[in-house]
Amino acid sequence: MIKLYGNPRSTCTRKVLMTLAETKTPFDFVVIDFVKGEHKQEAHLGRQPFGQVPAIEDDGFELFESRAICRYLSAKADDLLTPRDPKQRAIMEQWLSVEQSNFSGAAMKFVYHYVFQRPQDQATLDAATAMIEKTLSAITKPLERSSFLAGEALTVADVGYMPYFEYVLTTPARATFEKYQAPMAWWKRVSERPTWQKIVGRA
Repeated sequence: MIKLYGNPRSTCTRKVLMTLAETKTPFDFVVIDFVKGEHKQEAHLGRQPFGQVPAIEDDGFELFESRAICRYLSAKADDLLTPRDPKQRAIMEQWLSVEQSNFSGAAMKFVYHYVFQRPQDQATLDAATAMIEKTLSAITKPLERSSFLAGEALTVADVGYMPYFEYVLTTPARATFEKYQAPMAWWKRVSERPTWQKIVGRA
């Protein structure tokens, strides 16, 4: 059985939890306590050398980095969250790359400032807003055509954005998001899935 090392508040752990839930993959969850600094202790550094979460063990196979873990879990579940069509798969990878390169870092500036109480200066928040707007504008096009980023089925790409939307929409940056109807409609669809409701504690 897969053993997941992570923290339920962590955005990247939530990606993996969502993938596990959507693929109905059995797992054991080992909580890494940030307050106790367990993510920086030798035991965890042996499985995640950068002192971050999550990491997994699967019958002797070890893997860290949430996007790699989500792709792996989807592959083990007969590509349940990965399109089989090569063009759709490429689109999934495209939006995953955008999430990593252009969206998550900007979104986390607001999460740090308003949720985790790690102050960011106004110039940083302004730059983050500009990048978030570019991303929301970009994902509006596919989400006006289809229910999800890579077509009519939930994929790893959608999962990649979900934890950031969840947190950022509790901050003043929500006003920026609400200017973009298609991404907000997508968020309503994905956030109402029973799997996500359970992960964030609303089930």
